[in-house]
Amino acid sequence: MSRIGNKPITVPSDVTVTIDGDKITVKGPKGTLERVIHKNISLEMNDNTIKVIRKDDERQNRGLHGLTRTLINNMIIGVTSEYTKELQINGVGYRVAKQGTGLNMSLGYSHPVIFEAPAGITFDVPNQNTIIVKGIDKELVGQTAAEVRSKRPPEVYGGKGIKYADEVIRRKEGKTGK
Repeated sequence: MSRIGNKPITVPSDVTVTIDGDKITVKGPKGTLERVIHKNISLEMNDNTIKVIRKDDERQNRGLHGLTRTLINNMIIGVTSEYTKELQINGVGYRVAKQGTGLNMSLGYSHPVIFEAPAGITFDVPNQNTIIVKGIDKELVGQTAAEVRSKRPPEVYGGKGIKYADEVIRRKEGKTGK
């Protein structure tokens, strides 16, 4: 029994949800999101609640039940309040600047690293060592933050690189001489 999948989703008054067969569209003050629902999952809408129903108790359908409910809930949260991920840059000479819609990063390479924002993503750079990734699609925000981080992942000896704000880097001790 899926505890998450059985919970009804409450739709706020400023959000419009349209269910068209296997496609759900969520429209809110921040934007619009669409998603195709698996054929073994059906959606039932009453007043301002959405109920996710699975076809049968097969293993795949049980897994899709809670997943679908969470994805729809994330869509509703995203169109009402944006998702954000904060990244921090550590290292001597490492810095970031906003360049148009993208980022211009100095990460210790012989050249600057230019990263263009995908559609639906905005970057905030409050200072030269902080990047804030914003967007209404939780999946896209997380993926974009991971791609920015992959340009220079943090290293364990000096702690230099790009890390998530809430990430803890386990530091290693360097070589010891005799």
